[in-house]
Amino acid sequence: MRILYLDCFSGISGDMTLAALVDAGADRAYIEEELTKIKLEPYILEWKRVVKRGISALKLDVILDPNHPPKHHRHYSEIVKVIQAAGFNERVTALSLAIFEKIGIAEAKIHGISVEKVHFHEVGAIDSIVDIVGVALAVDSLQVERIFASPVPLGSGTIHIDHGTYPVPAPATLEMMRGLPIASTTYSLEMTTPTGAGIISGIVDEFSKSFPPMIVDTIGYGAGTRDLPNQPNVLRVVVGKVDPYIGKWQVGHEHLAQEHSHSHGHTHDDHHHHHEHTHAHAHPHTHSHQTGAVIPGAHQ
Repeated sequence: MRILYLDCFSGISGDMTLAALVDAGADRAYIEEELTKIKLEPYILEWKRVVKRGISALKLDVILDPNHPPKHHRHYSEIVKVIQAAGFNERVTALSLAIFEKIGIAEAKIHGISVEKVHFHEVGAIDSIVDIVGVALAVDSLQVERIFASPVPLGSGTIHIDHGTYPVPAPATLEMMRGLPIASTTYSLEMTTPTGAGIISGIVDEFSKSFPPMIVDTIGYGAGTRDLPNQPNVLRVVVGKVDPYIGKWQVGHEHLAQEHSHSHGHTHDDHHHHHEHTHAHAHPHTHSHQTGAVIPGAHQ
């Protein structure tokens, strides 16, 4: 079974996630081709390699066509219809709708309205739709069967959105993280966006403070926009596999007895001492490794 671990030590956003998954081996050509099925205003995807505090990471920017002003506000029902009409495979459609549903439910609760009446602001913009559907396509491309994530730092301070100045985390972000593990942070900025929270709450199956037992296959780094003073602003993703023996192997393994020879030559004035000796380590010993507690995910 192939699994995916989202290591969110610097938070998570839609563009960071998509870039990290492509960096880990998701088929970029497949993603870009499939995204053309969405009926949106013109845009291009700009991929570039950047360095964040010593870590080479992939950065994604969605560049809009200045001649076609984007439609920033879209209703939840409109987004659902756009995704359903695109003709994606069943899994991509399900993952995309799961993320948007989490965002829609959170926004409806915050504003005291029904989900059908929710109209999206920033999340409804082209780049957010591209990020979310792109993440679904990337997960599909990597053929992972189960998704894990670390506890997520949300940030602090304030942020300016359509409704005015709001506390960080944004109300919808905090609502989506209800019942899920969050991590503390000293940074006064938004580390997890509503799109990032939608990804975490919508498609993650389990949470773990440390890496789940796996054999690591590929690793990817997706860059955020800001530079943090004391840590790289990247999302690290790890794709691996769980074989039937991994649990037993993870619990303990033995070092077998080994024989080896040492040859020492010493010269002292006019006489020589040369001796060879062989000894065996005949004491097999076992190392035990413990992983962090796994917290069940929150699919509603």
